Amino acid sequence: MAQITRPVTPTDGEQERPVDARDLGMPVVESVALMSGQRELIIRHGTETYRLRVTASNKLILTK
Repeated sequence: MAQITRPVTPTDGEQERPVDARDLGMPVVESVALMSGQRELIIRHGTETYRLRVTASNKLILTK
């Protein structure tokens, strides 16, 4: 797996750019498609169950 490095603080005139998963060849799923118009969904991972929820401030929260 490729290691991603970037400066701790941008130099003059540079802005820190978040790493885009597509740059790494990872699949990208839009949250709108994942949530299918709902505010919550259940994710099963092996024997564990998680809840993914969209908050009032439009953030995602994953809880066990």
